[in-house]
Amino acid sequence: MNRCTAFTLSRVAATAALLVFSVSAMAQLAVRPFPPNAQRGAMVVTNAPELLLNGKAERLSPGARIRAANNMLVMSAALTGQDLLVNYTREPQGLIHEVWILNAAEAQVPLVAKP
Repeated sequence: MNRCTAFTLSRVAATAALLVFSVSAMAQLAVRPFPPNAQRGAMVVTNAPELLLNGKAERLSPGARIRAANNMLVMSAALTGQDLLVNYTREPQGLIHEVWILNAAEAQVPLVAKP
């Protein structure tokens, strides 16, 4: 009797684990909604908060948020030297305020043209 219960519980646990991992994998291929004022560019963090955006020197704003392809927050210093395709927004003073590192699905979707 105990073996049947243990076997059933292990099957339920294995099924739940597979479900969690498959949902996580599908979330990485989803396209996140970006604000209408988002722009796309190639970003390289040189020395945080300094960065190159489309080959031009730029700076992150105080309190800037960078979201990885899995939508988790990441520190700018952890990205130093990496070439990344991103969507970004600027604050009113022109500094880069929000950055989304694009996953493969998002990189293939063009940004909507602004009027």
